[in-house]
Amino acid sequence: MADSLSTLNHYEPNGLGVALQLPAHLALSAAATSTFQQGLVKLQIAEPAEAVELLSRTVELAPYFPEARICLGLAYALTYNIYPAIDHLEAAGEMDPENFAAHYTLAKLNFKLRIPQKGYEASQRALHCITNLEQRKMLTELLKEERARERNGIARPWFNRKFSKLEVFFLGGGTAAAIVALLLHVRW
Repeated sequence: MADSLSTLNHYEPNGLGVALQLPAHLALSAAATSTFQQGLVKLQIAEPAEAVELLSRTVELAPYFPEARICLGLAYALTYNIYPAIDHLEAAGEMDPENFAAHYTLAKLNFKLRIPQKGYEASQRALHCITNLEQRKMLTELLKEERARERNGIARPWFNRKFSKLEVFFLGGGTAAAIVALLLHVRW
């Protein structure tokens, strides 16, 4: 690996082109670098199940390598393992808060899963990480697509509002009354 940042241009099968920055300060073993490159090749030739195996090995060898977690998240998403995909993408964003690819990919996945609130949160983080015009165009296009989908789709509740104390009191009281009524009915 070079002394400065080396770049791997990565093309993901569903149209996400991302330039991954491989940090020079991160001392990667030869095995981690090799399995990472093999995993990228498997992603590029649309073999995500094999990519999951290779990239999981890379994450075992280099647990603080955010680009490996991004690619592993993509591979999991392509194999329809959504929860591990989200976990790895969130971990990559936490490891490197300035990583555009991690936040952008998480936003795109959340929008595809129809979780717009989390998608917008991830896109806000991605916005703060933009370093070039291509990234700005990618994020703009993603947000434009999501807004069009929202305009043309059926509004769905987000289920993220917390109950007030009064609502909890009434729900608890109603549940208690229903249980008492059921017990009285069964007993008689």
